[in-house]
Amino acid sequence: MPIDFTAIDFETANSSSASACSVGLVKVRDGVVVDKVGWLIQPPAGHDEFSEWNTRIHGIVASDVVGAFGWAEQFDLIADFAGDDVFVAHNAGFDMGVIKSACAATGLTPPPWSYLCSLQVARKTYALDSYRLPLAAAAAGFTGFSHHDALADAEACAAIVSHAALFHGADDLAELASIASVKVKVLKPAPLPESPEGAEPVKRRLRVFFT
Repeated sequence: MPIDFTAIDFETANSSSASACSVGLVKVRDGVVVDKVGWLIQPPAGHDEFSEWNTRIHGIVASDVVGAFGWAEQFDLIADFAGDDVFVAHNAGFDMGVIKSACAATGLTPPPWSYLCSLQVARKTYALDSYRLPLAAAAAGFTGFSHHDALADAEACAAIVSHAALFHGADDLAELASIASVKVKVLKPAPLPESPEGAEPVKRRLRVFFT
C-alpha cells in the first residue's frame, strides 16, 4: 500500500471542541497531493459564539459563517472526500475531538475512522526545539504557509507525513507508524446526549446538502 491518506485541520470559534468554524482537507496518493478543499462552517447552536481569542488566531468572525453549512449539513462532505482513508492531523487528538464533539452536539455518529498524528511522527523524525506545525513543516521542506488557515495547515500536515515516510523509507502509513513507534488510532464517538424524556439517543442519518 502506498502513502495514501487525507490530512485534516479544523479551526474553532471558541474553546468548545464542538465549535468548528472551518475545515481544510488534503488528499494524498503515493505521497503526492492530488486534491484539496476547504470551507467555512456554521458552528452548532450553543457552541457558536466567536471568542476574541480564537478570532485573533484564525481571523474568522461570526459574520463570515453566515450562510455557511452547519455541522450536520456538511459532515457528509468530509466523509465523502476522505472515503476510506486514514486521517492525518497535527495534534490529532484536537481535530478528532472536534469531530466527536460536533457530532455529539448535532446528534450524529461519526464512522470509526482511523487516524495518525503528524505531531507524534515529527517528534520521532526530526530534532527540533519545538514541534509546532510551522517548525515541523519547515523541517519537511514546507514553508511560507498561512498558519491557522485550515487548508494551509492541512497541507503542512500532509507534507510532514509524506516527508517522514521518505525519511524512514516506509512504504505505507502502517509501516511509518511502526518505524516511528506511533499508533494508528481509531475514532470513538462521544456519547450522544439523552432526549428530554431520558430515552436512548436518536441517531440521525447523514445527508448531503447541495446548493
